[in-house]
Amino acid sequence: MPKLTEFTSYADAQAHASSAGLWDLFDGDREHLNIAHECITRHADGSGRPAVRIAHADGADEILSFDTISAGAARFAHWLDAEGVQPGDRIAFMLEPSLPFYVCLFGAMQTGAISVPLFTLFGPDALRLRVGDCNPSILITNAEKADLARSVAVAGKPRVIVADDALLASLEAFPATYEPKTKANDMAVFQYTSGTTRELPEAVKHSHRTLVTLMFAALYGTGIRPGDEFFCPSSPAWGHGLWHGTLAPLAMGVTTGTFAGRFDPVRLMKALDDYRITNMSAAATHYRMMKNSGKGADFTFHFEKLSYTGEPIDPATLEWIDEYFKVPACSMYGTTEIGVVLVNYPGAKDFTVKPGSLGKAVPGQKLEVHRPDGTVCDPGEIGELMLWRAQKGQEPGWMTTKDRAKTDEDGYFYHCGRADDVIISAGWTMSAVEIENTMLRHDNVLECGVIGVPDEKRGQVVKAFVVANREGSDEFVRELQEFTRERLAQHEFPRLVEFVDELPKNPAGKVHRKKLRDLEAERAREAAT
Repeated sequence: MPKLTEFTSYADAQAHASSAGLWDLFDGDREHLNIAHECITRHADGSGRPAVRIAHADGADEILSFDTISAGAARFAHWLDAEGVQPGDRIAFMLEPSLPFYVCLFGAMQTGAISVPLFTLFGPDALRLRVGDCNPSILITNAEKADLARSVAVAGKPRVIVADDALLASLEAFPATYEPKTKANDMAVFQYTSGTTRELPEAVKHSHRTLVTLMFAALYGTGIRPGDEFFCPSSPAWGHGLWHGTLAPLAMGVTTGTFAGRFDPVRLMKALDDYRITNMSAAATHYRMMKNSGKGADFTFHFEKLSYTGEPIDPATLEWIDEYFKVPACSMYGTTEIGVVLVNYPGAKDFTVKPGSLGKAVPGQKLEVHRPDGTVCDPGEIGELMLWRAQKGQEPGWMTTKDRAKTDEDGYFYHCGRADDVIISAGWTMSAVEIENTMLRHDNVLECGVIGVPDEKRGQVVKAFVVANREGSDEFVRELQEFTRERLAQHEFPRLVEFVDELPKNPAGKVHRKKLRDLEAERAREAAT
């Protein structure tokens, strides 16, 4: 029987996709499996074949082979054993894509420890919350971030290690091979979403067998197949960059590419040209920023498949993609918690990609759009997007995705906004409550209401309505923005601030964000007339 990677059509996906077919792609089985082995070690054949291409913001290119990462990860695993790290211990690392990043990621998982990637732009509050939640024994970062990392330690834990040349040199004393002994159900990765709230900074916990389930998204959401030259500019600290941009292609032995440093759309396009990338999966904002750079004509592109996630792409950007990339951009929809469930089957010649559509369900998944009474919406009718899921310890049933959606007559799904107060800006998922709570710590902020408002470049941006004991000014706005981004993350702050005398409240006395959104929508309508 051919492997699933040999099928490319939509019809074949419906006919042949199965759990057994996914397992057939791996060396491991339902009892024993290790992500590091499947993604790196088994592809390290001494040939020096590239595993990861890193496009650095400063213009440098770095190529890491399967052989190099495999040897480094094995040595790091032995080093962790020598340091007394036990299976189940958390090893956190706050690093840009680099040799130390991949050595830490895969080395920790080989030992049975749990890898915890952390975003490099976290401020002290955001970092303290994540570290306090996962309680790592070791936190590895670069020299620039070392003091920040040490500032969140309590009673010397976590132990902060600087990933520098001295650390890599010390690893040379250890063997370049390591035999993992993990079971498929052992925990492998704790993943923090960009929308984790201050009230519940809980990681999404992934076992080694998550890699198998992930392959549905890889095969049908990003369309990865052996022979692709793949690239994903999203940070591997987040779900898309780690699972879809790193682990999925490497598991198939496909060379992947990534971006390190401050994002620059022109630098990205140069890398796409230089590396002759045929398949890219990116956030919607990456495509918008490339369009807005006005430099698309300066490069030659080689795409056969494109995908995006995080938010819808505006029609103007889709037209730009058609003009310069020559292939349709395929949305894939999901979350860190539920995985990818709606896709557009990139590379399937018998599947029509409808602009702006979320596509259709991944094989084996069932989704519907429901009215409040639980009945199914008619085509074109907006309701809540529901996923049929077997909950652990419960009878199978419908679970909400917390998104609103509609379908068309052909069964395609369309996103119609969030059902809660999460804000998606440039692919980042942010919590209104988290931003509000941070701003309320400022001495001059009495009340604060945060919403997302439409933005041509980022899809949405954060707007804060502030009741203050100080007169509003441009200087005060900049002060509040810096105050917030220093404590959360560099992307997590209000780009717009409006000073008001009072905020709308609901009967329970909470800020009524829907009324704020309605106010902004009315202003937009008036401005358009």
